[in-house]
Amino acid sequence: MAAETKEVSGSEMSLKDQGNEFFKSGKYLKAAALYTQAIKQDPSNPTLYSNRAAALLQLDKLNKALDDAEMTIKLKPQWEKGYFRKGSILEAMKRYDDALAAFQIALQYNPQSQEVTKKIKKINQLMKDSKRAQEVENMRSNVDMAKHLDTFKTEMSGKYGLEEGWKDLFSFLVETMETAVKSWHETSSVDARVYFLLDKEKTDTDKYAPVVNIDKAFESPHTHGNCFAFLRQYAEESFSKAACLVTPKNIIAYPQVWKGQGPRKWKHAQSDGFFVQFESPSLRKLWFIPSSNEKGQTLCRDPEVLDIGAHEVLPRLLKENLPHS
Repeated sequence: MAAETKEVSGSEMSLKDQGNEFFKSGKYLKAAALYTQAIKQDPSNPTLYSNRAAALLQLDKLNKALDDAEMTIKLKPQWEKGYFRKGSILEAMKRYDDALAAFQIALQYNPQSQEVTKKIKKINQLMKDSKRAQEVENMRSNVDMAKHLDTFKTEMSGKYGLEEGWKDLFSFLVETMETAVKSWHETSSVDARVYFLLDKEKTDTDKYAPVVNIDKAFESPHTHGNCFAFLRQYAEESFSKAACLVTPKNIIAYPQVWKGQGPRKWKHAQSDGFFVQFESPSLRKLWFIPSSNEKGQTLCRDPEVLDIGAHEVLPRLLKENLPHS
């Protein structure tokens, strides 16, 4: 504590005190300049480096601030303030592990400090938040819908037997789902569309595209019926092997997908998200992919299977048949 009680010249005290006044009034650049002048007069005074570190932190000059905090510690290794300054600067750098270590040393030298205790609590929470934010970003960036569809993959392979064609259908579904999830993550929306798996040998690709927009399909019973009739004819004439509907829940005014069952039986009434309905001649499946907001990011949750008989968004699009024996 000798540095704080040491007698110093009036001019040095004046520089330091002036710096403190500027610091209190938010004039951090002037404060830092005065602390620098004071340090030139007394280069071994840890309080001056500590004060200048605080001013530089406010100016977001973090590397210079960290140098001053290290010098404070070097000049007075058992003074809690140097470690507190270092921890605060490392916190601003988002180096939370290092910041926590600095604050813990500060607490050793002053176990009664509420200020340091609060910082340690805050850093622990920031570390948790940072870890979760990274997890969320990883989930947003590394979309892998196939891992959620193992049960359906088994169902497909059992239905189609040795026919290799089912793998194309499964890949088509996974790719469509992943594209929709990525779109939702980027824009919090998906376009209402039906994607078709066209037959490379039979489909006239000049006439039939692999995607049809259906954003007006759910405005009324009339538009819904017309859309369904068009899509069924389109699927047949384009020789589509499968189709996949993607539509956001928020545009479905008609028909309500729970078909009169009431909101109590529809557990996703409060959830934002979108539907994916898969259609093939042998299999039909429906998923709802709920969405939430975490750490300021839109995040799709795991797809949830719905009973397509109760919740179908569109009636059967492809004529039913049995796989070849």
